[in-house]
Amino acid sequence: MLTIWNLMKSKLISVIVVFLILAETLLVLLSWLLSAMMTSGVRSLLSSEGIRWFFGQYTEMLQSPLLVCMLLLSLAGGALVRSGLFSRPVTYRQRLGLQLSLGLLVIFVSVVLLLTIVPHAILLSATGTLFPSPFSRALIPILAMGVLSISVTYGLAARTFTNLDDIIQSVSWGVSKAAPLFLLYVLAIQFFESLCFVFSLNFS
Repeated sequence: MLTIWNLMKSKLISVIVVFLILAETLLVLLSWLLSAMMTSGVRSLLSSEGIRWFFGQYTEMLQSPLLVCMLLLSLAGGALVRSGLFSRPVTYRQRLGLQLSLGLLVIFVSVVLLLTIVPHAILLSATGTLFPSPFSRALIPILAMGVLSISVTYGLAARTFTNLDDIIQSVSWGVSKAAPLFLLYVLAIQFFESLCFVFSLNFS
């Protein structure tokens, strides 16, 4: 069943990748055609302006909080899965690791609550609200840091991780598993930004 699911997921990602590549190609051709027809409000991606924009702004167009969140969650997810935290504790070390992880979870949640719910908490906004606030903007990094810390604690106690190299390998494994999502992100953002350039759209 797992093999079938992985195969279906791989095919779905492949279909989306092909769709995004074709959509970008058609957009380039459409922008050139509409620009040649002197359609107002349309800029060609094949013009000197379009080429300068694409290459000059490519790095900036990929930079977004979403990319950072994806990276952090993939790092934390890799450590969580490879630590074996979800496995049934049968040995003394696994039970010890589970207890230490639960203790760390309580401490982590307590610290976050102290930084958010008490009057004049550091992570609240200037008006005392939780959303929007520094906490809401850092919610994913906070979650990733908590998951990573708890996973590493369990892995070291349960001897799933025996050294620093095991920890590095686990977080790297998470990034490798999420690699198709990063590819989809790059293609999707590229198409979206190209669409905004061609039709002079502004969603800021």
